[in-house]
Amino acid sequence: LSYGRLVARAVLGGLSQTDSRDYSLVTASCGFGKDFRKGILKKGMCYGDDACFVARHRSADVLGVADGVGGWRDYGVDPSQFSGTLMRTCERLVKEGRFVPSNPVGILTAGYCELLQNKVPLLGSSTACIVVLDRTSHRLHTANLGDSGFLVVRGGEVVHRSDEQQHYFNTPFQLSIAPPEAEGVVLSDSPDAADSTSFDVQLGDIILTATDGLFDNMPDYMILQELKKLKNSNYESIQQTARSIAEQAHELAYDPTYMSPFAQFACDNGLNVRGGKPDDITVLLSIVAEYTD
Repeated sequence: LSYGRLVARAVLGGLSQTDSRDYSLVTASCGFGKDFRKGILKKGMCYGDDACFVARHRSADVLGVADGVGGWRDYGVDPSQFSGTLMRTCERLVKEGRFVPSNPVGILTAGYCELLQNKVPLLGSSTACIVVLDRTSHRLHTANLGDSGFLVVRGGEVVHRSDEQQHYFNTPFQLSIAPPEAEGVVLSDSPDAADSTSFDVQLGDIILTATDGLFDNMPDYMILQELKKLKNSNYESIQQTARSIAEQAHELAYDPTYMSPFAQFACDNGLNVRGGKPDDITVLLSIVAEYTD
């Protein structure tokens, strides 16, 4: 009996400590197109050929970034059309509640299928990363296809990060729609190929979701230094830090003497490369906070 009482107390004590509050993300965005039009957005949230969205639903907060493949420009196709349309479609699906928080690949799949069925032909390719915070379970569910991605920072350290997906150097996994004569020639991956993860988050966790324009120019230690400037979960503070990170990455991208992560990766693949990587840069910076309507 004594043993039973001790066990009951332990169980009840554990239950009483469970956090019953709903969580949400306070998110700010910043970015730069590589054509130097600093911080200028096209239709929707697009920086150059990058696109992103931030959507809120009663059950979850959802973020997305996509990086349009610039090579399509050689064929007279605007690469931002594909990435922008994909992100706007995913955003609409979330706002309409047509998603399951634990299945971010489903959001990507449904969005991509809509593009395939579009009556107006849309050509292009894009990487994509979707991040979903389930309010009540306090779990983050992610899907990353290609070389965009995310970091989760807690106590000044990276505790979770996405895995980069490359077919070979500088050729990431990507969703594509090609003209009939080019099908089978243009690289195209299934949304199901996305790397998926699920894990618990805590109040105060920092989530940084970005395109490769950030990660190719700023190593983790530089990003963490910038995140130390984040003093609270106020939107203004998050916005200021997001801009600081994007500005630093943009500056490093055009430094010919800087040994960037991209240059290091190129050297590892037998190429003699130095300097930053000029690219579009998109940064979504979020803090896990208590949910408020």
